[in-house]
Amino acid sequence: MDQNKVDMFLMSYGRYFEGFQLIAIRERLLALDDSKLINLQAADLKDPSTMLIVSIIGGHFGVDRFLLGEVGLGIAKLLTCGGLGIWTIVDWFLILGRTRDINLHKIQQVLY
Repeated sequence: MDQNKVDMFLMSYGRYFEGFQLIAIRERLLALDDSKLINLQAADLKDPSTMLIVSIIGGHFGVDRFLLGEVGLGIAKLLTCGGLGIWTIVDWFLILGRTRDINLHKIQQVLY
């Protein structure tokens, strides 16, 4: 892929990943065919900041876990009212990293 396209992608979506992951992603994107660019753009990446806001507002009902695609954990969180509030508070601290890990997994499916 063209270096300008890679740089634009990383400028747009860099905050969706951990800093140490960006170097490997950049190298893999440079080796990627332009034919896979559509698949890359179709990857449903979640904004970690938005997920934190969702977790603060609707985390007690498991909305954050449902949006991340973790349906089982979302149902468990819903039925236990966020683990009596404890699970909800813990998720406020873990949701950013979990969102970035899921984003990395999605982009790895496209790249590899």
